[in-house]
Amino acid sequence: MATRRELLAALRAAVGEAAVVWRPEELATYEFDGTVERSVPHAVVLPATAGEVQAVVRACAGLGVPITPRGAGTGLSGGAVAAKRGVVVSTARMRRILEIDPVDRVAVVEPGVANLELSRQAARYGLFYPPDPSSQAACTIGGNVAENAGGPHCLALGVTQNFVLGLEVVTAAGEVRWLGGRSPDPFGYDLRGAFIGSEGTLGIATKVVVRLLPVPPAVVTLLAAFPTVEQACDAVSSIIARGIVPAAMEMMDRLCIEAVEARFAVGYPMDAGAVLLVEVDGLAEEVEGEAGKVRAECLERGATVVRVAASDEERALLWKGRKGAIPALGRLAPNYYIVDGVVPRSRLASVMERVGAISARSGLRIANVFHAGDGNLHPLILFDEREPGAAERVLATAAEIMRVCVEEGGTLSGEHGIGAEKREFMPWLFGAADLENMGRLRGVFGADAARFNPCKVFPGGTGCGEMGSHASAVRAAGPDAYV
Repeated sequence: MATRRELLAALRAAVGEAAVVWRPEELATYEFDGTVERSVPHAVVLPATAGEVQAVVRACAGLGVPITPRGAGTGLSGGAVAAKRGVVVSTARMRRILEIDPVDRVAVVEPGVANLELSRQAARYGLFYPPDPSSQAACTIGGNVAENAGGPHCLALGVTQNFVLGLEVVTAAGEVRWLGGRSPDPFGYDLRGAFIGSEGTLGIATKVVVRLLPVPPAVVTLLAAFPTVEQACDAVSSIIARGIVPAAMEMMDRLCIEAVEARFAVGYPMDAGAVLLVEVDGLAEEVEGEAGKVRAECLERGATVVRVAASDEERALLWKGRKGAIPALGRLAPNYYIVDGVVPRSRLASVMERVGAISARSGLRIANVFHAGDGNLHPLILFDEREPGAAERVLATAAEIMRVCVEEGGTLSGEHGIGAEKREFMPWLFGAADLENMGRLRGVFGADAARFNPCKVFPGGTGCGEMGSHASAVRAAGPDAYV
């Protein structure tokens, strides 16, 4: 077992002293992501090249120290939290856009590039990068790859998996390898596809080749207000049943509307039980026709108001409310816990009714904002962590909601990943043989379950139940404490 001094010396040799973070007050920044999980690493390194990432991975392997890859830390499943402490490898310094090729419509970027920045730079060529998580101003491409991130505009076009052509990765064995490339149709086993969504358990992406698409020539955004969530859910199914697949179809319930209007004043009807934000894009003549059909379908399903954004500014304001809905909930409660599950569209109304019953039974308010078009739910449980037992009640309520998603024919995650928070739910969907076969893939990349992003994705694991208790103990540890 290495001492802290030995570990820091090895890391400094790999990346230089300035790129190693080790003081307790600095490490506090890296003890959490967007979840309730907490654990302070022994050190954080910020490599600037694939070679430095490789040197860090090899140094930690030699010392037997766990590694946790980290992007912007905006993740919502505990994936970037150092469950067994060890070393966090942050890609924050690797933020160059290396190439934008408008002919082949591809870009080559480093993992620390912010999602939104890529689209901003590609816009000079009339192109954009479609996957757009709500945190796209902050979240990074590397983290999006790790979680196979989605976003509001992924309904018609697809998620990260559909737009990554190739990856340069440092495997858990410390080797630099390319998976895929610039071609959209590679042959052989799809190790690129296996790496995307692996949540940092197989290695660390150091370059990413992505597909870009032309900016649509015309866009129409509609806001429909419904008396109830169930009516809005029915409208979602009926719109797609008519053969219309919008670019985006997002829903917010009354609690979300209340929080958004208090924060942004975007003009959502305050008396609505739910609002549906629908966007269609393409050629102008096609878009106008589809928008008319969407409007008619919403009115047929009980919408009290259907409004079309009259300008780019109004459209941007409507989306500002949607993308700011989750942080706006801080106006309603000191804390919130976000649940990420997927159900078939046809079961949306039933599931939302069951979520409402869970809220009433638990005594916890639950706000709902979600990608309605593909059934990706995000119930947000509002609470105050200062209340005794509040966190335990919230986690139990979240588990109950996840169980409902599975019972209704859905799955455990649409875009946030399994991480630390839902790994114990994996046997609800997968048998022991399934999980064992998934785990074998780690060996292909040289990954040791105890060393490379341990305690993520798969249930069980020695020492994986200690995350929440580490923070206070670590703050009292001196700089020479043993790893």
